[in-house]
Amino acid sequence: MGGKAFGRQMTERIYFDWNATAPLRREAAAAVEQALALTGNPSSVHAEGRAARRLIEHARGQVAALVAGQPGDVIFTSSGTEANMLALSPAIETADHKRPFDRLFISAIEHSSVRAGGRFPREAVEDIPVDADGCINLEAIEEALVKAARPLVSLMLANNETGVVQPVARAAALVHAAGGLLHVDAVQAAGRIPCDIADLGADLMTLSAHKIGGPQGVGALLRFREDIHFTDPLIRGGGQERGIRSGTENVAGIVGFGAAAAAAQQLMAKEAARTLDLRQKLEAGLCAIAPKTVIFGGSAVRLPNTTLFSLDGMKAETAVIAFDLEGLAVSSGAACSSGRVQPSHVLAAMGVSPALARGAVRVSLGWATTAAEIERFLGAWRKVASALCKESKERPEMAA
Repeated sequence: MGGKAFGRQMTERIYFDWNATAPLRREAAAAVEQALALTGNPSSVHAEGRAARRLIEHARGQVAALVAGQPGDVIFTSSGTEANMLALSPAIETADHKRPFDRLFISAIEHSSVRAGGRFPREAVEDIPVDADGCINLEAIEEALVKAARPLVSLMLANNETGVVQPVARAAALVHAAGGLLHVDAVQAAGRIPCDIADLGADLMTLSAHKIGGPQGVGALLRFREDIHFTDPLIRGGGQERGIRSGTENVAGIVGFGAAAAAAQQLMAKEAARTLDLRQKLEAGLCAIAPKTVIFGGSAVRLPNTTLFSLDGMKAETAVIAFDLEGLAVSSGAACSSGRVQPSHVLAAMGVSPALARGAVRVSLGWATTAAEIERFLGAWRKVASALCKESKERPEMAA
């Protein structure tokens, strides 16, 4: 696609990359400011230290409530990635199992921090396939579980690229029947759809503050079984976070996380309905402008705010730049690859052709997205699709 049609820089930019990070909520900003005014170390026993500790424990309750958990379930970390690394360890004991996990099973569409395998050796990590919509194959999970004496399974609740929601509760039943534990990466789902732990059946769950409007640099691992014992913590030291994650707590980040969790929980149902309506208008417009547009995972249950689409012959990096020049921030998929545009392992696992996958663009919405902004995006898409169509006619091989 030529760049001449996209040379106009809009003065007012619009953000369509909420799955990468959400803007800081007003409630979170106010909570961070309050925490930054404190001096005490939360491990100190004097009044200043106790004041900092009270803020942390209040936030712990707010984060737990977002997934219908208990404050004691929450272990604060520096990020969702760290929480995943903490969870994916062979050295986790339970009351009925003292021996290490021998296999880690993950879905083929997991986030890169899970695909890295945590602290499992590479040869002990196995992918579970997904179908064409990007939904995990439950029969394949059942077949895989018999290969392990003690299996750990990691399955995301909703995919960060397609938004496809996974059948976590059904997977949990299979994992528990095989004597294993289930870790759920709920980073993209929390605050957008209900994540009630009683319904999901997860044993461990990862959350991240900045996906729900909290500050960057703080996450959490939730442990829903009291008998889960981490015998090999990532960070050893002063024994903070019940000895599971040592180091002086990030008081301001944690307090902001709690405030964001409370705000997200309060507005979730209303925002889910509103963003779903906007997403449906967006996708209808995409396909009306370019009827051959492919919406990935379009027939599956998805997050209400997420659309991943492509058009044959489109290159994602070119499209992202074109939208950027129109004042629209979108992405080519996951935002955790140091700015590199790489082929999507998610789309590859879904069986999408490399040519179509190379053009995948993700649009993700949030609480500030408006109908007018959707219309502006569709105006830009009309230019992108028109330029692609023109280029296709000029280059017959693209139309083949």
